[in-house]
Amino acid sequence: MKKALLPIFAAFGLLALVAAFVFVSVSGDSADEDAAAGDASSTGPRASTVATDSHYLDQAGPDAVTVVEFLDFECGACGTFYPYVEELRKYYDGQINYVVRYLPLPIHPNSMTAAVAAEAAAQQGEFEAMYQRLFETQQEWAGSTSPQSDFFRELAVQLELDMTAYDAAITNPETQARVQEDFDAAVALDISGTPTFFVNDEPVDTQRLEDLPDAIDAALTG
Repeated sequence: MKKALLPIFAAFGLLALVAAFVFVSVSGDSADEDAAAGDASSTGPRASTVATDSHYLDQAGPDAVTVVEFLDFECGACGTFYPYVEELRKYYDGQINYVVRYLPLPIHPNSMTAAVAAEAAAQQGEFEAMYQRLFETQQEWAGSTSPQSDFFRELAVQLELDMTAYDAAITNPETQARVQEDFDAAVALDISGTPTFFVNDEPVDTQRLEDLPDAIDAALTG
């Protein structure tokens, strides 16, 4: 683990570590307590974890190390990892590609709606801005049993999106179909929960916070 990342781990503390490893399975059932967040397994050659239309937060070129995160905007563990991921992106700026893919879990009532809002923003070139706002406001809307579409629309207003285009995208079945493509890809990859991370198509078993940067470092030097 690199020394520059030590303050990040210290800031997270024990509570964050516990929260990070409480995740929900794709089927909507609670995962075993001993399971690691985002554990993925495969008995054969692993398919690429990046699709042609995947959303890149950072791009360092086709030959760079590629980190992929499957996430659920309503997932508490994903929210816990969010500031940590932002620091990782800064630390490895210019060295890695960072890709985000949707995995809205059935147990979260507003996770699909949030993903559709992010995809609608992506159609206007503002995926990262909506991605950040959804996590920054997660505690305000996550866990609500009532629809949060108006809340997400207000985020779009704050981002100064074209609201006519945004509203049209939200109601267009193709927008949700795009989210579903990522969900289906996660199922095909045997992903069991969120967040799940891959480095160069290899799953990272995040038992410890340093496991992800360690995997990135290994890929960069390998």
